[in-house]
This record gives sequence, structure tokens and C-alpha cells, in this order.
Amino acid sequence: MAIFTMILRKMINNKWLELSLLFGLIISVALTSSMPIYTNAILQRLLIQELQQLQASFGQYPGIYWLSAHLPAEDKEKSVKLAKSDAFLQTMGERFGIPEQYYVRERATQRYNVTPAEPDKVDTTRQRSADITAIDGLEKHIRLVDGRLPAKEPVNGVYEALVVPEALTELGMVLDTVFIIRDESNQTEVQIKPVGVLDRSNYSDVFWYNIPSSYKNSFIIDYGLFEKDFTAGGKLQIQSSYWYWALDYTKMTLPTINTFIAAHFQIDKHMDELYENHNYNAPALKTLGAYYVKEANLKIMLWSLNVPVVLMLGFYLYMVANLITERQKTEIAVLRSRGASRLQIIMGYAVEGLVLGIVAFFVGPYAGMYLTKMLGASSGFLEFVQRAKLDVSLNREAFLYALIAVGSSLVMTLIPVLLATKMTIVGHKQQSARQKKSSFWHTYYIDVIVIGIALYGLYNYKSRIKDLLSLGLKSGDLRVDPLLFLIPALFILGMGLLVLRLYPWMMRLIYSSGRRWWSPSMYFTLLQVSRSSTQYQYIMVFLIITIATGLFSASATRTINKNTTDKIRYAAGADITMQIRWENDAPPAILTGLLSEEGDESAEDDAEAATPHKTQYTEPSFLPFTQLPGVEHAAKVFIRKDASFAKGKTQDTVELMGIETKDFGQTAWLRSGLLDHHFYDYLNLIAAKPSSVLISRSMAEDYGVKTGDTITVGWSGVEGAQFTVYGIIDYWPSWNPNPGANDTVTVTSKAGTTTKVKKPMLIVGHLSYIQNNLALEPYEVWLKLQEGAGSQAVYKAVSDHGYEIESLRDAKQEQIKAIKDPFQMAINGVMTLGFLISVFICFFGFLLYWILSLRARTLQFGILRAMGISFFQLLVILIGEQVLISGAAIGIGVMTGGIASQLFVPLFEMSFDPKTQVPPFKVTFDPHDQVRLYWIVTVMIAVALMILAHIVSRIRIHQAVKLGED
Repeated sequence: MAIFTMILRKMINNKWLELSLLFGLIISVALTSSMPIYTNAILQRLLIQELQQLQASFGQYPGIYWLSAHLPAEDKEKSVKLAKSDAFLQTMGERFGIPEQYYVRERATQRYNVTPAEPDKVDTTRQRSADITAIDGLEKHIRLVDGRLPAKEPVNGVYEALVVPEALTELGMVLDTVFIIRDESNQTEVQIKPVGVLDRSNYSDVFWYNIPSSYKNSFIIDYGLFEKDFTAGGKLQIQSSYWYWALDYTKMTLPTINTFIAAHFQIDKHMDELYENHNYNAPALKTLGAYYVKEANLKIMLWSLNVPVVLMLGFYLYMVANLITERQKTEIAVLRSRGASRLQIIMGYAVEGLVLGIVAFFVGPYAGMYLTKMLGASSGFLEFVQRAKLDVSLNREAFLYALIAVGSSLVMTLIPVLLATKMTIVGHKQQSARQKKSSFWHTYYIDVIVIGIALYGLYNYKSRIKDLLSLGLKSGDLRVDPLLFLIPALFILGMGLLVLRLYPWMMRLIYSSGRRWWSPSMYFTLLQVSRSSTQYQYIMVFLIITIATGLFSASATRTINKNTTDKIRYAAGADITMQIRWENDAPPAILTGLLSEEGDESAEDDAEAATPHKTQYTEPSFLPFTQLPGVEHAAKVFIRKDASFAKGKTQDTVELMGIETKDFGQTAWLRSGLLDHHFYDYLNLIAAKPSSVLISRSMAEDYGVKTGDTITVGWSGVEGAQFTVYGIIDYWPSWNPNPGANDTVTVTSKAGTTTKVKKPMLIVGHLSYIQNNLALEPYEVWLKLQEGAGSQAVYKAVSDHGYEIESLRDAKQEQIKAIKDPFQMAINGVMTLGFLISVFICFFGFLLYWILSLRARTLQFGILRAMGISFFQLLVILIGEQVLISGAAIGIGVMTGGIASQLFVPLFEMSFDPKTQVPPFKVTFDPHDQVRLYWIVTVMIAVALMILAHIVSRIRIHQAVKLGED
């Protein structure tokens, strides 16, 4: 207890340092524990969205679980098996883990021939077949269209039944007509009479698995009566039984996924044991099965995104622990000289760390919950919106992550103590009296080694991207490699250390260049900084890492977001692209098939003489598209993917695009910098001559086509026309120049047979020339919307004009969908969090270091004041030190972050499918991010200077300069 009291007193004496260490621990634990919390929350949102999308796409309620069992006629234990299944399945509803809305049982006999008992009421010549069906709980979910509800017992030996409206037509009957069903196998006869017509009481009621019209060959009787007379009594052969649950899928959570799947396996095992033929339908199962992979991928991505921040927090903890140890090195050395072992000293500090760790362990996960909520509100980098909150909850995994974070942080903070315990009191005094020549990382060239590893990783990744693009290989879709974040973090650390290796020489150069003119305060500042550069390296490395990490995070996120948007806009070509149906004389597809069959039977010479039918199209009016509400420009764009070109004896397949140059230039979108000249220059180049075309570089390189050449272009069934090449392009709106995975061609030569990657080729010409010289065929309509205009108004206007849309692509809606993608949300949220943590850690670490450094130099400042240095001159010294140390570190951090972004951010192209990532990745810097950072740095230095000036102003010379203090 005495030792624990001593540790607490020591912590109180160093309360500001301990609180700073506790702050770092809480942030580390919060960040770490937020990963499983955020993973569960984002996957929970994705799960519900995908299930809702499932319902929207297929029109089937995602919460259904439906079973069917076929019961053969020769099975004599039907009633026993059904009783077992009913008892077992009755208890399974609660085992799904989500609320049960309905549990429905349904039985049906085999289908029998039905004959009228009263021939005078219905047509006796008509063939009729029907079954008898019973649905448990049906009465609460129907409304009577006609007639009445049937009796629950036979009336005078006649079973009363309900039918659907379609049954009256299908079976050719009227209500209150008695029919006879005869089972020849057991020589029984059943009389049945429809007394009512039913319909669903609520069309959105999930009680119904099948629509009522599916019972058009069924007589529906009371379920209890069916069980008594048919299931147990055996009057007719029961052929099938159905069990159906309607579950509330909106209450499904990630933990209940395992419960749901486990319940499914239990049910499947039960059905296998009792029935040879059975089936199930659970639409949610396929969606749920993919969640294990998605959860693993999201966790890997979150760890990857947080690598730089985790390293930065680790360095912060080490720096603060080192500051604590530096202040207590004398105490540690004295304890060692008095007989204390290294283990005893380390255990004392370990207890101190455990006290802080326990506090962080209980506080951190709740702070992690708050961070997760903040991530959920992020719609972009440093952009927050009022959207539906994430369903956030603490779980066992979050506390496990917190425990690991506390343990790792404790080890990190004990490293300086472990190093300090090696030294005795004599060694400590000797080291204090000597100036340290070089730091550990510079002595062993850690900076050079780390940069070498980072550059080697950069080379490898660039080689992989080159291979993926040239060979058309496939990469995972948004598969973030953890090394993509570790390598830049190593580069930032290595560059910071490398520049600090040169920093003392730069200081000496500045000092030497103007030592004749420096004022005493400036002279002292330069001398202090140049001689004690090793002392300031921790704070400089810390500032470099935090600033560079913040800039890299900002650039990486902006680049990923911008390139995702650019990819969508480029692939679409314009804000909205649509294909309108043209009137034509093409025969219907069914008729075409019949004609082809007849053609096979005809004589061969007739087939040879026959000419293929050429479809004639009627072009709809284009003018209304230019006048649609919210539309700024519209363009006609003809695209023929299976066109062909010929040059001499060479010919190949090519994509042909026909445009009207002015309208196309005003409507289409192309990112600047993709072509050698501006997009408009190429349009102006071909505008004057109708037969002029632009060709892709792949076509020019593979077939030697150059500017000025004449080529013949056409397609199947159309005679080719002559075109003249006016220019060569690398990219064009909506055209992907990268080869796909299957874009290969076999080339046979004297050397043998080889497989060559076939690059896509494009020809861009005038639409009017193509229509006049080749054929008039349907073109796409491309629309550019006005700023702030919505898509729905455009769709409605197109429909109101009577146009029928055959295909549609809306770039703006795709961008909104991309923003809501969980993985995109994770990138934006985590990068925003990383940037904010970098800023806060930078601010607190900066203040902490300088305050402690100033207090350690109280004697020095007191002596300077005693020598006649004024308070203003002392303030100039502090400002000079801030500029030369903090200012230099911040400048190096900005430079390092910019270089790291330019080198490593393009590697994120590996996280996407490179063949679809068109246009190529382009590193993006948002000036607002840098302005925010500069404001933060300015405020940070200003606050630090005010605090330091306040501390210096309170220094009393007679307190600082004492007899016997050295």
C-alpha cells in the first residue's frame, strides 16, 4: 500500500504530464475500439439497405422463410411426420433471433378431378381439377368479395369452402354448387361446396406468401377441419405441406446473422431426416452469407486506413513517456545506486501505467462510440451532414480491442524507462555533462533504411499497376491493401529523419552567413538551436509526422473521392444518357424465330437467294430534349460497338461514335489534362470536314494508321464509307481504352502461336456523314443538366412527351449512391477522424513539449535576465526558437506530406479495378485543407507563445539564480 501511495504522489507531482499521457491513451483506446464498433454499425446499415434493395428489385419480402415438403401417396406415416414437424417448427421462430410477425402453416391434397353433383347448375362437359387446401389463421387476413364464411364442420356431409375470384372462371362454377371429389386409391368420396369468394384484406400484408390467384384450382376449407378429417382422418391423399415465417428483417443485426443461419441449418437437418423431397426459400440467406467476407474486408480496410494515425499516436505516447522519464532520470539513477533492481523500477512504472490504462480502458470505448457517431455523419472528407444516425452499440469485441490497445500502449511507454534503468548515478551525471553527438536513428542510419523500404514498396506497386493495365488483369473492387498505408507512413518517418540529419548543417550555415550582423538575442537563438539540435529532434519528428500524416490523409481522401466521381462521369459521358425507342419495321422476336424455322425447311437455293432484311428506323423529334426542364444542353451520340474498319488489306473491329461537334462539346464531360490538347481543339479540328475522324492511339499504334490516312468504316449489312484521319486521341467521353480480362487475340507467326492483349479501338466522326453514307440507326441522347437541377423532373418530362426509354444512365444518381457506399463512407469517416486526431495530438504534444522544455530552462532564462536581457529580448529568443524549430518542422511536414501524396496516393488505383478506373488516378489537393492546417498551426504557435511568454514573465531572478544550483 505504501508503494502504491508513493506512485500516486509521484503522479500528482507530475499531473500535467500524466494527464497528457492519459489523454493519449484514451485517444488510442477510443480509436482502436471504434474499429469493431464502426464495422458493426456500417455493416448493419448496409445489411438493412441490401435487404430493402432486395425487396425493391424482386418484389419479395426479405424476411420470409418458406418450407415445403412433398408427401408421396405410398407414405403411411404422413400424419406422424407432419405432427413432428409442426411441433419442431413451432419452436423455431424464436431461434431465428429476430421478431416473428407471422407463422403460417398450409396443407394441400393432391389434385383430383372434380365433377358436379348437380348437373343442371353447371356445364358437365367441362374438365375440372382441383385440390383442397387449408391455411392456418386465414380468416384474419381476408375480406369477402361475395358469399359467406364456410362452416367449421361439414353440413349434411358437404364441406364448405372459400375460393378466389379466378377459381370461378377456371373451374366454371358458381357459389353454392356442390362438387364431388373421388379418390380411387382408397375408394372415398368427398362433397364440397364453394360458399364465399375471398380477397386479401390488405395488399401489403406479409401474411401472404403466394398471391390469391395462385389458388385458382383450390377449395380452401377451415384448417382445423382439414387436420381432423384429412391429415389425421386420411379421407384424401395429402400431397404437400408448407410452413412459412414472416420475420421482421429490419430488426436483424450482425450477431443475429449467425443465429439465423444456425436456425436454417437446424431446420434443413430436420427436413432431411423426415422428407425425401423438400425445399426452402429464404431470400435473405444469400445476402447474409456474403457478410463474413464483407466484415473481414472492412476490418482490414479500417486497420489500413488507421495505420498512419496509430503510428503517430504511438510516437506521441513514446514522446510523452520519454519526457516523464527524462525528468525522473536522476531519481531512477539514485534508486539504482541505492540497490533497487531494474525490474523493481520498471514494475513501479508499470503500476503507474496500469492505473492510467484502467482509466483509459473504461473511458476509451465510450469515446470510441462518440467517434463512430461522428464518422456516421461524414458525407465526405471534413464534411458532415444530418443523416440517419448509425446504430452504434458497445460489444465484447470493442472492449477486447481496447484491452489490446492498453497493453500495446503500456509497452510503448515502458521503453524509455527500460533504457533509463541501464544507467547508474555516475553515468547519468556524465551523460548530462556531455553533449549528445547523434541520435540513435541517425547513428544506425534508420532514416536511410526506412526510405529504402518505402521506395522499394513504391517500385513494386507501380510495376503491379503497369502489369494490371497492360495485361487486362483484374484487381479486387475497392480492396485496400494495408501496405498502401504502411509504406507512406514509413516514407514520412524516413523523410523527416533524413531532413533532420541535414538540419544542424542548415542551422550552422544560417548562423555563419550572418553572425556579424545578428543581434544578441538572435545570436543566442541560433547558437542554442544549432548546438542542441538533438534535444529538439523528438518534437520536430513529432510535428513532421503529424503534419505530413494530416496532409496525406486529406490528399488520399480527396483523391479517392474525386477519382470515384470522375470515373462515374467519364463512363456516363454526360449527366444523363438515355436510349429512346425508335419506331421501326423489324419483325417481333417471336415472329423472327418462326420465320427462321420455316427458312430451314425451304430449299437451299432459295436461302442463298434471300437477302437479309434491313431494318428501317423512324427518327423521333430531337428538339423537345433541348427544351426539357433543367436541361442546359443536349446532344445526339451514335455508338456502334461492332463496327469495322479497313486500311489496305488490314481490317478489324472498332467502336464507332458519331457526334455533332458543337452540341457534343457543350454536353459531354472530359477531365482536363487527359489529351495532348484541350477537348474542344479536337472537336474544332474535325468540325470543318464531314468525312474527318479522330482515332484512338491503340488503333494508330497497332495498325500504323496516322494523320492524313484514309480508312473505310462500316458494319455488318452496311457498305463502308471513306473517312480521313485528322487526329489521334488517348481518351474520349464514355470510351474505356483499357483492355478487359478477356480481351485477347491469338497471333500465329513463324515463331509460333502467341496470345496478345487486344486493346479497344475507337473512331469518332460526324453523325450526319455517318447517317448519310452508312445508315440511319438509333442514337443515344446525352443531357447536361443545369446547376441544381433534379433528374426526376427530366424523367417525367421525357415520359410526358411520349418517349419510351429503353436504357438510362444517370451520373448524378450514381455519384450519390457511391457516396452512400459503406466502404466509401469508411474512407471518408476514418480519414476525417485521422486528420482531426492529427491536429489535436499535434496541438497538445506541441504545447506539452514547449512548456516542459521552458520549465527545464528556468535557470538559463533567469541567468539571462540577470545578465541584462530584457523581457522583450527574451520573447524574441522564444519566437526565434519557435520559427527555427517548430516552423521548420511544420514546413518539412508540409513538404514531406506533399511528396508522399504525389508518390503514394496514385497507388490507391490498386484498390480499384484498374481496367475500369478511367480516367487514371490523379492526385488531388484541396486548398481549403491546407488553409485549415495553416490556421490551426498559426493558432497553435500563437497560443504556445502566449503561454510561454506568461511563464517567462513570472520568472523571478532571485528564485532562478540560487547559490549552489548548477
